[in-house]
Amino acid sequence: MSSSIALGGGTDLADRSDSPRPRERSFSTAWLGGGGGPADRRPTGPSRRDARRALDSCPEIDCVRHVLPPAVVAVAERRARRIGVTADRVLVAAGLLDEDTYARALARRLGVPFEPLDGRARAACPLPDDRLIEAAAAGLLPLADRDGHSLVVAPRGAAARRLAELAGSPVLPPGLRITTGARLGRFVRRTAATALGHRAAFDLATTRPHLSAAPRPLRLARLGLALTAVIPPVIAWPDAAVTALGVVLAVLFLTWTGLRLIALARPALAAPPLDRVADDALPLYTVMVALYREAASVRRLVAGLDALDYPPEKLQIILILEADDLATRAALEAERLGPPYEILVAPDIGPRTKPKALDAGLPFARGSLLAVFDAEDRPEPDQLRRAVAAFSAGGERLACVQARLTIDNTRDGWLTALFTAEYAGLFDVFLPTLAWLRLPLPLGGSSNHFRTAALRTVGGWDPFNLTEDADLGIRLARHGLRSDVIASTTHEEAPARLGPWLRQRTRWFQGWMQTWLVHMRQPRRTLRDLGPAGFVTLHLVVGGTVLAALVHPLAGLAVLVSLLGAASPPGDGVHGVVLTTLFAVTFVSGWAASVLLGLAGLARRRLLATAWVLLLVPVHWLLLATAAWRALIKLVRDPYRWDKTEHGLAKTSRSGAAQGGGGRSTPAISPDGGRAGRSRQGRKKPEVEPATSQ
Repeated sequence: MSSSIALGGGTDLADRSDSPRPRERSFSTAWLGGGGGPADRRPTGPSRRDARRALDSCPEIDCVRHVLPPAVVAVAERRARRIGVTADRVLVAAGLLDEDTYARALARRLGVPFEPLDGRARAACPLPDDRLIEAAAAGLLPLADRDGHSLVVAPRGAAARRLAELAGSPVLPPGLRITTGARLGRFVRRTAATALGHRAAFDLATTRPHLSAAPRPLRLARLGLALTAVIPPVIAWPDAAVTALGVVLAVLFLTWTGLRLIALARPALAAPPLDRVADDALPLYTVMVALYREAASVRRLVAGLDALDYPPEKLQIILILEADDLATRAALEAERLGPPYEILVAPDIGPRTKPKALDAGLPFARGSLLAVFDAEDRPEPDQLRRAVAAFSAGGERLACVQARLTIDNTRDGWLTALFTAEYAGLFDVFLPTLAWLRLPLPLGGSSNHFRTAALRTVGGWDPFNLTEDADLGIRLARHGLRSDVIASTTHEEAPARLGPWLRQRTRWFQGWMQTWLVHMRQPRRTLRDLGPAGFVTLHLVVGGTVLAALVHPLAGLAVLVSLLGAASPPGDGVHGVVLTTLFAVTFVSGWAASVLLGLAGLARRRLLATAWVLLLVPVHWLLLATAAWRALIKLVRDPYRWDKTEHGLAKTSRSGAAQGGGGRSTPAISPDGGRAGRSRQGRKKPEVEPATSQ
């Protein structure tokens, strides 16, 4: 047999996973006829023409034809041909066939044992922990016991078809056993629990310590030493020091303001019509959502994910919980979720943060594209398709696309209205301009879409960074990869009360401080990676945002005192007047840029009725300053504490989705053979399985 008859469980005919296969040639290739290539090279599989030809028949469901109505089989085969998958995927996605039933039936037809894996000990698998983790996505697991060596395969899609075509063939290897992807995943999570936890929490810090915000010995001591070295000159020449600092800050802030004015000068571009990719050409797409204390948001989250316009047969939705979050777990169980949903429990190792939870789910992602949403998100239904089109047009260096975020509960109060204006300026004006200029893009925390291979290449998310999104955007740029913004919107819930808003914004400022410090750990290396323009952007957009908020009240007070004549400005005579004027211009230009950016964003969102809230920009800046100073204190005292933002409290909704969720959609094919959409009614619930032991 050639290596094209590979039986990895992670792909359909037209869909490839980027997960590497275990590199154990003796198990994964010997019985396939030793295709002659490197043991760690993933088989390319059939061409699209071969896939089309193979779809004329569906031998993969021959093992269950006798238990299904002929009309259901006919509809499943027609849909499989239309969207470029195998008929078993259609039946499973519709809830008409569960994975266990199918795998047992396929094993019987092949005349090989079904392997439940439930009682297997870790010693039964000779793979080291890192390769065992990869086995979950590869769908290929070697076992060794008293009966000798065996190869356990979790076939799906094209792999299931290839196996079905070999029924009765002498080329089936001795020791072949069949299991399901869910059972294989449970085995890996049970037997490699500690390794999974350490990979999720510490892999970036171990393999790329210069890019991780994880604690490092003497880091704060070195920072304190550097600050101490600055103190004597300031004491010796206070006027000169204040003048020099003032000029440097003024130049920095005016440059930052200039970058925002460039964004304002760039005309708004109409959203291009969706270049709809044919269903049979769509890739397998993984969606991940990290949940913690989100029971109130579950119904609306699931309704939003169900509404995505994407074939469920080509979706994998991973919901990641924390071990002690029983309320969210109960809410998910009440939803009776079936395929394409999978529920994992994040490892209780290392920091308890959203990025650590996402890293725990990453080894189990099968899609070649991967999206991240938050619990309160309601993405537009066509968002995945727009991301696919963007990746298709953007080339291999395009590693990430960011959807535009907007606040849904704008009418909940002045604070959410301010948030709406701020997000409109950021996601509809400023970030698209950075992408247009091919500058590093600090990502928003949600609706990020990645090439899974690129995400793994750069190390995933940093579990120790409180703004893992912004950090990841800079890290992608340092690896020579691009990010872009797509014309698709995700509606989010913003805090309507000052306390939660302040805690959330403090966490953001603290994360931006971490991000700047991490990437300035080796400034010459960062300059080489980003180039001069990218290096300046890092300082302006990440460092400048923090510094502007920290300096704002001090600069404002200095200008006010000087204007009132209560104290002399730094320097004497004309020099002092010029410096005070420079401070005042810098101060006012920051407000003006914020107002104009918010106004432009609201205009593009057709929300000018909310523009009145921009009168509160001075108040907003004072709140930002408060959050920034709180963040600086927390960075020293408690650098990795994640202050959770509570969701599900919105009273109003611009998208019409508040309070109550949405209706359930219907199955892709109904039991009587008719066509419909997706359903969760009557499906087997996905088992809640830990990603590590508790």
